[in-house]
Amino acid sequence: LQGPRYVSPVPGGGFVVSEECGDVKVFMSSRKLLCSLSSKYGHQFGNPAGVCVDTDGSILVADEQRRTVHLFPEQGAPICLVSTGLRRPAGMACSSSGHLFVADAVENCVKVFK
Repeated sequence: LQGPRYVSPVPGGGFVVSEECGDVKVFMSSRKLLCSLSSKYGHQFGNPAGVCVDTDGSILVADEQRRTVHLFPEQGAPICLVSTGLRRPAGMACSSSGHLFVADAVENCVKVFK
């Protein structure tokens, strides 16, 4: 890993890690690299920060530089979920009821999205 920042468990015992170098990596439960989201989806991150996984197994990534949150489904193209209203998204969490919690480090608050 190059500058690991945030980590989140994924279904099946693996985990996902954001890196300062601008990538997000997914590991299996054996700690073996499964994929890089940049390579798998052809997506270029600015500065990935918070990561979490929703109940469907999709990976969500907050990008501090671009001030966005993208969803990376197991199949299909990435989807931009949040493109406005964030100044510096950092840590994130997904709830089982479909809410997304994003800590905004500039505004010193947690923003909730459905």
